Amino acid sequence: MMKVKQAMHQGVTWCSPDTPLEEVATILRDEDIGAVPIGENDRLIGMVTDRDIVCRGVVQGETCSALSARDVMTEGIEWCWEEDDLLSAVHKMEQQLLRRMPVLNSEKRMVGILSLGDITAAIAAKQGGHFASAVSAHH
Repeated sequence: MMKVKQAMHQGVTWCSPDTPLEEVATILRDEDIGAVPIGENDRLIGMVTDRDIVCRGVVQGETCSALSARDVMTEGIEWCWEEDDLLSAVHKMEQQLLRRMPVLNSEKRMVGILSLGDITAAIAAKQGGHFASAVSAHH
């Protein structure tokens, strides 16, 4: 069975809760990612997505330059272990209606993010491998 660490996007760019919202948006754009984890005192306390910026930032009526990550972040973040079976992580994402989930290692350090795109790519690669071996198998 495939493990989360085999499918996840490795490496994570963090921001502190006092990071200006414009800086968070720049990270999302420049790194072509959909979420930035927010950490404080070496703990994951939230995530900021592009949707958070629009729905909580722009809609507040204040200029985005006056807002920080804390003003728009989603709190109470669900996560999984890198050694979890991919299927159990997918099930958790389905139950919680998540598109992205932080991944922690055994030292409780965030080592990546598992996204819908990562899952799709991992499944497609695995299915492609099965197809290739089935087509190439001796009859």
